[in-house]
Amino acid sequence: MCLDTVLDATYWNDLYLKGDTGWDKGVASPPLARMLREGVVPKGSSIAVIGAGRGHDAIEAARLGYRVTAVDFAAEAAKDISNNAHGAGVRLDVLQADLFTGLKGPYDAVLEHTCFCAIDVARRDEYVTAIARALKPGGTLFGLFYAHGREGGPPFDVSEDEVRRRFSGRFVIERLRRAPDSFEARAGRELEAVFRLSPSES
Repeated sequence: MCLDTVLDATYWNDLYLKGDTGWDKGVASPPLARMLREGVVPKGSSIAVIGAGRGHDAIEAARLGYRVTAVDFAAEAAKDISNNAHGAGVRLDVLQADLFTGLKGPYDAVLEHTCFCAIDVARRDEYVTAIARALKPGGTLFGLFYAHGREGGPPFDVSEDEVRRRFSGRFVIERLRRAPDSFEARAGRELEAVFRLSPSES
């Protein structure tokens, strides 16, 4: 698959239009719901949920009292987020934008869930820069990195070593481990992460 195609919002939009969204489980990810309940960032914090899809994680965060901006560059995804949030009776902001150019912030936190694994591998350092730029001083990146161990993509594989290498220069890695409570189909394949923006970046 051509990576340029993967980066095109039209590619992802077409998947939503066709209903070819096997990654969507219809509910918030169990590890992310737990992390939000644990308060990895304080309740009331502003959170950007990037690559938000149909908004299940974003809606859960809003339901728990966070100030949420759900970000996706596919128009159909953005529409679904708005509809699903309305149906759930929660308020959140929806931003249809490319995270590399449209994620302005500053936010207290950014929530990652199968976004990093969906972008061109060659742009992963740009992702780190975009996230750091969008956070307030001392801000938090938290969520799940998909370490599935397969070739090709999307989703493209991620390893713990790669995550540590790419993020440790700009973030303090507070937690990076296999999530203990993933969906059954993803058990053992999700890296649960809590990173704080380094003081030198603030």
